[in-house]
Amino acid sequence: MSETEKKPKRQQVYTLLVEIGRKAGDGLPAKATGAALMVFASGVDEAEAVRETVAILKQADTAPLDVSGYGTLAEREAEGHEISDEERTLMQRALDENAVIVAQMTPFFD
Repeated sequence: MSETEKKPKRQQVYTLLVEIGRKAGDGLPAKATGAALMVFASGVDEAEAVRETVAILKQADTAPLDVSGYGTLAEREAEGHEISDEERTLMQRALDENAVIVAQMTPFFD
C-alpha cells in the first residue's frame, strides 16, 4: 500500500447522551419539558457519530440541544463501566446496520 492510499477507517459504536427540548410532534409526554436519550451510534469517529445522531433526531422532529460522548465499548470498559448484555446487543446492531439506535428515553418534568 502506498502512502497516498489510505486504509479505510473502521466504524465503531459510540455511546452518546443527547438532551432534547420540546418541539411540536416530538412524541414526548404532554407535560414533559424535554428528555435525555441514551444513543448508540456508529461512526468512524465520535464527531461523525454525533453529526449523524443530530441529523437523525432532527429528521424525527425532535430538538437536540446538547450531546455528551461516553466513548466506544472498549473505552467504557477501560473506565470500569458495567455494560449489560442488552446494551452490547444494541451496540452490535448499531454497528451491523450502520445505525443510530435510541436505547433509552427519560423525559424531564418540572
